[in-house]
Amino acid sequence: MTGDIRLTPPLSEGDVTKLGVGDRVRLSGTMYGARDSAHKKMVELLDQGRPLPVDLRGQVIFYVGPTPAPPGRVIGSAGPTTSLRMDAYAPRMYEYGVRATVGKGNRGQPVIDALVRHKAVYLIAIGGLGATLAQRIKSAKVVAYPELGTEALWEFRVEDFPAIVANDARGRDIFKEGQDTWARKLAAVA
Repeated sequence: MTGDIRLTPPLSEGDVTKLGVGDRVRLSGTMYGARDSAHKKMVELLDQGRPLPVDLRGQVIFYVGPTPAPPGRVIGSAGPTTSLRMDAYAPRMYEYGVRATVGKGNRGQPVIDALVRHKAVYLIAIGGLGATLAQRIKSAKVVAYPELGTEALWEFRVEDFPAIVANDARGRDIFKEGQDTWARKLAAVA
């Protein structure tokens, strides 16, 4: 697809199955933020058959631990966390109904398989742009696990939050495809 695809959570299966690797998206509306400590607590609740503190079905989770808000700002720097840290928890979250996650870096095969099985996508945001991405967050509040500090479960209201589809619901992987492309190009000149 050309241009940015605009999405407003909660996302449906149809919203995510139309996305393909490399598509640029812009998220507006509610998005949640959580890192590994909050994910561990949420997966423990799910495994015990207990409800999550917030219904995350159809939602987008941004892997982030934002810095404290400076005076006059909604939030401090809010750059993506390395997603592999959430790989132990991600399949369970997609099974629960999370439709998209946003982070940086590649994912393991069990996560990619879970995306296909549960019709979800993994989006990447550019690391090192935490201050720029924070400008897309218009409100921020902790909704669970305040004892975790910046690793709490956050609720953000975002406008035009940019991301790129790295793993789609069909099992494609932007990282593997990129490596394969470069391997072919290098082989052609060798």
